[in-house]
Amino acid sequence: MLALVAAVFASCTKEKDNQVASDSLSQQMLGKWMLSKIDGNILPTNEKLVYTIESATKGYVSASKVGYTESMPRWTYHAECDITVNNKTITMSGELSKTLSFMAELEVTSITSTEMQAVSQYTVYYNGTPQYTISGTATWEKVSKDYSTDILATWEGHVTNGEGSEFDDGELHRWEYLADGSYIYYQLDADSNWVANVNEFSEYFVDGTLLCTRWKNAGENEEENREWWEIASISDGVMNWTALRMREDGSTYTATFQMTKVQ
Repeated sequence: MLALVAAVFASCTKEKDNQVASDSLSQQMLGKWMLSKIDGNILPTNEKLVYTIESATKGYVSASKVGYTESMPRWTYHAECDITVNNKTITMSGELSKTLSFMAELEVTSITSTEMQAVSQYTVYYNGTPQYTISGTATWEKVSKDYSTDILATWEGHVTNGEGSEFDDGELHRWEYLADGSYIYYQLDADSNWVANVNEFSEYFVDGTLLCTRWKNAGENEEENREWWEIASISDGVMNWTALRMREDGSTYTATFQMTKVQ
């Protein structure tokens, strides 16, 4: 009888512990998280994505990844997804576009107010067919800032180190970020007048501190261009960007960019 009581008590305690763990995770996971590492390797900025976990059942994902194609553009901002929490596992699923959907399972091994680690499996589907799966131990950083409205202005600046951007010539340029997710790019003409560059399209999004841009120059019939930055700060009319870039040989470097607000 004592053994039976002990077994029942142990079973109830285990269920209670699981429930507490689940309830605790449901609260701790709330907020905005940016993927920073896979299997201990720091990700370059152009491989990062952002999850916004609004509740235990609802979240959002933003991502602009390299290796996109016409059928898989891999560009999405604040796409809504469903969330379930089972003990220590977070499952997220949703649509990234009309043709792309995803499912992510995160078995959380540790979580603090600034960092979450999880054994993760992330699968992307094209019209319901699995296209690729990424798995490993993922590290997520809690994002405490959101610059999506602070960036709405016209800014003038240039890269502040030699390898800052493959598209930058070191001269001053201007970008006017609009609330509809588009931007206008300006450059100086021969008479030192600021002239808007006419592109087929110029789009961006900011989710937390992650800034993603894409554009296609008019009349050049070339592929879409993309660039990724992390906004380090916006204060007193000055905006600083940083990005971890990877060279073709696999080595990395940090790019920096500074801009001032145009009154």
